[in-house]
Amino acid sequence: MLRKILRYAGSFFSAKQDKVFVDFLHLFEKLVAKMLAICLVAVIFVSIIDLFKVLFIELRSEPFGFFNKTLIEIFGLFLNILIALELLENITGYLKENVIQVELVIVTAIIAIARKIIIFDLNKYEGLDLLSLGFGILCLAISFWLIKRLNSKYSDIR
Repeated sequence: MLRKILRYAGSFFSAKQDKVFVDFLHLFEKLVAKMLAICLVAVIFVSIIDLFKVLFIELRSEPFGFFNKTLIEIFGLFLNILIALELLENITGYLKENVIQVELVIVTAIIAIARKIIIFDLNKYEGLDLLSLGFGILCLAISFWLIKRLNSKYSDIR
């Protein structure tokens, strides 16, 4: 009995089994990425409907043609859709190349922080909060620059 268990354990940890297990994990990752993409398409679709609804209501309100909401709030809705599209591009890139494109992730994060800065309400938050957002975007910009620089050096070597 013990011999059977040891033989089974040995075959489970063999290189052949490793390849089967890794192939299963890759298949699972692809399935999850596809499900995320489908969910994100639904979120984008609903966000666009919400944007149209807000624009329609705001344009019909009194006084005619003027926004009751601030333009900053409306721009926030546009930027939400843009961020969702960037996330969808991240997922699509992963599905195509089977790698996470760090450059694209950093650009998405820069857009997300820029959105937060654009809609920043000084009445609700303190200046230190804005300073921390600025520091975050500076760090992301430096990261983006470093990655671009490393990628260009790597492409020159090849």
